[in-house]
Order: sequence, then structure tokens, then C-alpha cells
Amino acid sequence: MTTVPDLLDRRAVDSPDQGVAFPDARMTYPELAAASRDAARALHALGVRAGDSVGLLLPGRLDSVLWWLAAARIGAVTVPVNVRLKARELAYMIENADMTVLLAAAELAPVLDEALPDGAAPQLRAIVSLDDDTPPGWMPRADLEAVLSTEADVATAQSAIDPADPVVMLYTSGTTSRPRGCLHSHASLVEEGEAVTERLGLRPDDRFWTPLPMFHCGGFDVAMSALAGRCGMVHVGTFEPGRALAQLAGERCTVGFPAFDTIWVPVLDHPAFPDTDLSALRMVLNVGSPERMRSMQARLPHVVQMSCTGSTESFGFCCMGSPDDPADVRATTCGRPLRHMQARVVDPDTGVDVPAGTPGEFRFRGGSRFLRYHRDDALTAERIDVDGWFSSGDLVVADAEGRVAFVSRLKDMLKVGGENVAAAELEGFLGEHPAVGLVQVVAAPDAHYGEVPAAFVQLRAGAEATEDELIAFCRGTIAGFKVPRYVRFVDEWPMSGTKVQKFRLRDRLAAELAAGGVTGPHVPPPRDPRLTPGKLTANSSEATVQSQPGVPSTGR
Repeated sequence: MTTVPDLLDRRAVDSPDQGVAFPDARMTYPELAAASRDAARALHALGVRAGDSVGLLLPGRLDSVLWWLAAARIGAVTVPVNVRLKARELAYMIENADMTVLLAAAELAPVLDEALPDGAAPQLRAIVSLDDDTPPGWMPRADLEAVLSTEADVATAQSAIDPADPVVMLYTSGTTSRPRGCLHSHASLVEEGEAVTERLGLRPDDRFWTPLPMFHCGGFDVAMSALAGRCGMVHVGTFEPGRALAQLAGERCTVGFPAFDTIWVPVLDHPAFPDTDLSALRMVLNVGSPERMRSMQARLPHVVQMSCTGSTESFGFCCMGSPDDPADVRATTCGRPLRHMQARVVDPDTGVDVPAGTPGEFRFRGGSRFLRYHRDDALTAERIDVDGWFSSGDLVVADAEGRVAFVSRLKDMLKVGGENVAAAELEGFLGEHPAVGLVQVVAAPDAHYGEVPAAFVQLRAGAEATEDELIAFCRGTIAGFKVPRYVRFVDEWPMSGTKVQKFRLRDRLAAELAAGGVTGPHVPPPRDPRLTPGKLTANSSEATVQSQPGVPSTGR
């Protein structure tokens, strides 16, 4: 057992040629260790002490790693904040996290001014600009770094840290309710990094890439795995598909964790993709329906693609596939628990384990389970039982070998006239249509059935489809109660960092239907027998698009 800063200091000695790279800057591990030690002296001189909350409100850049490691050296708890939050959301998080210092980008001054009127957040002692510009009322970075505690002060603070002490507070995504702060310990982060290193077989010459922001557990997962594996971390900063593709090639990245198809599909669909050299890439970790996993795998046949599952409460990865698993197993399951985690699949009402092949709630415990929800003892006790098992709210199925397959969120299960419909299942099916890029399914209110499926769809670049066409694609192939009654096309998604906020889509459609006085579903057209998952009429024309097994059609 060790602490995060102790692990960094070890890498500074045994892996001096590796380090962390962002578009704005890079540091080797020796440079990062020295810089984080100086930054820790600055925070200590400012009065930050063990257990204090230090907020980071920064776009993707090296500072988001540097100042987290600095706070960790003196036992402080880093609270990374989503830069896309609005004033009301920021005000809640700053107060809820008990922030004493907030390190921020100057460009975010307008939303912070709105979030923090005079007298708000009395526990917040300073907002520090980490840019050359310093908004009124903020502390300049130069002033923060001008006064330093002694090296002995930081060394004493670091030696007093116990691996069980909290080091980071990650807020849940807030897709269904207000975000909650999940406290994770030094041991949680270190054990996670070591377990991922073992499962993936990370090597000292690896370059582990991610676009996941450093306010998301996925960004920290990659940082800790790189530290544990003695390899490099490469981060895209603010995600843009073309930049991501160029960085993957230019940095010769070997392992990637894009995680979400909303991130990875635009990279694969980028016009420069066919001519980009990704020969160094050997593994990619993604999450998606089996259909989408197979489609993404087919685009990079030389790369071993695996899936995983977890949550903020498990510090990201809880289960992960293995490179040795057969391709179809990797496409259809999220793998087994990592070595430091235990998992169960139970009846959500009784808590009794269900047999293999039976859907149930995913529960876990182990080294990377979070300590508690900050300032919410009641919810902590509700979600973590006396034996340490956390109730995730995820519906999964485990096979006889203990591999877990994600089905849906328990609350993402529609009840259509008494029949259960998993949104993820319908999303996977619609994803087989050649014109469909990304899809999210939500419940639409219905006077007769209570609720019915509705699909929000982002089409592939250059593709065309109509609402009737996508509904007809489903009819006769999946059960009638699963067929979407409404299809709405979108160009962008309401996001909470990395996840689509389905409640906003649901509210948007409900408001539209209410305004139009609609209480029953759109009546789908008769099914065209020519429309099958492999062969369909595109945009009502006579031409057909024939897809090959495992090879996604462009829809063009």
C-alpha cells in the first residue's frame, strides 16, 4: 500500500523517460514530481492543509494533473469541476464540496461571477487564476507561487498521509439527479492503477491515451494506470475528433480509452481516418452495445478492443475484458472484476444472488469502492450495506465464467403497458441502421401505455433517414412494444461531461408533445419487407445499401 505522491516519486526514479503529455505542455515524471512539490509548497503557504478541499476548474491541460498531484502531497482533497457547468450548478458544487481554494482558468470568470455573488461560499478563501490574465478579485498565479513553504513542511505533510485518507472527490455525472461527491482514498487510486496495469499487460514503453476530461474518473484512471505501469499518459485536452486522431498518430499511442461511442465514432468517421497511421495502437477500451462494439472493432481490425464497466463510485473500472478473450466475448461482455474488486448480481428487490444468465442488479465492493458520499450519510448507508456491498443501480447479466454484460440502468428501463424495455437494447438495434450514427432512447408519455419508447438520433455524416423509415426498420424485427413511437433527429447532445443527459431529452419531448396536445403515439407505417438489418431502402429511394457482417455501412 502506498500513496499517490509516493508512487509519483517512485516513477521519477525508475521511469525518467516517461511522463504526461497534453497539447499545451508535457513533463517527464522527474519534472512532474519536482513541479508538483513546488506547487504543493505554494498551496501549503496559502494555508491549505490535510483534508481541505481544493477545487480545479480547468479545461484539459497539464495543470489539471500538476495541481491535483500538488494537493495530494499535503493531504488535501482535489475536487475537479466540469467546465461546462452553469452558474447555478457551480454554486452548488463549490458550497457542497466545502472548497477552501479554487484554481481556475481566467476564461471562466463570467460564470464564476454569476455563481458567487458577494457573500456566497464563505468557506472559499481564494480563487486563483492559473492564466496570465487575472480577473478582478482573483489571486494571480504569480502571487500564489511567490510565497512557498519549506520543502520540509511538504515532506512532513506527505509522510503523515495514510493510504486510507481521501485524496480526490469526484462528482457523479448528474444525469438523473443532483451530482454527489464521491470520496476516494489514495489506496483506491493506487490499487486501481495496479489492477488495470495487470489486466491490460501495460508495458514501460506504452503510451496510454484518453480524451476523457480530468473531472471524470476515466481521466484519473488513465493517469493512475500510467503511473502504476511505468508508462506514459497522453491526453487530448479539449476533445475534437481531428485533434484526437492526429495526436493518436503523432504520439504513437499504444493503448486508448475513448470509452464512449459519442467520442470514438466521430474519430473513426473523421475524413482523415483512412489515411492516418494508427499502427502503434494495439488496444482500445470502449463501451457500447454489442452491435456498436463489433462495428467499431471492424474499423480497426489490428487493434484488440475490449469493454469495461464501472462508475464514479468504483473509481471507473470495476470489470474489464481481457486481451485473451475471444472477439465475440469482448464485444458482448464487460469482462470480469479486476483483481481488487468483487461483484455480485442480485435480485434488486430481495438482494439474493441470481443464477448466471439471469438479469439482476450489479453490486460491488473492494479496494476502489468509494469511501462515502460527501455530506450525505443517509444516502451512503442506503447504497452501501453492512458488508460493504454498493448497490449500483445497473442491470446486468453474468455468464457462467463471471463475465458481466451491461443491460441498462434500472431506472433506464421503460415500462410499456407492463412490458419491460431496456433502452440499451433498442439503442443497439437502431445502431445497425446504416444511416444511424448515435442514438439515445427515452420514455415518452402515453395516455394508454403509460410510456412508450422514443429515439433521439444523430445521423452519420452525409446520411439521410426519416422518422417513418427508422420506425419501419424496427417493425416486424423486434417486438411491437419495443418499437419507437417517435424519432427525433439531433446534431448535438445535452451532456454532463461524458454522458448524455437523458432527462433533458425526455423533458424536451414531453414538452413538445404537451404543447401539441399529443397523448398517443405516432402511428408507424406498414413494414416494407425489403427492410432488414442487412438490407434497406435508403431515404425512400429504389437504391439499396447492402452491409457486410461486421462492417458498418457509411449510409452514403
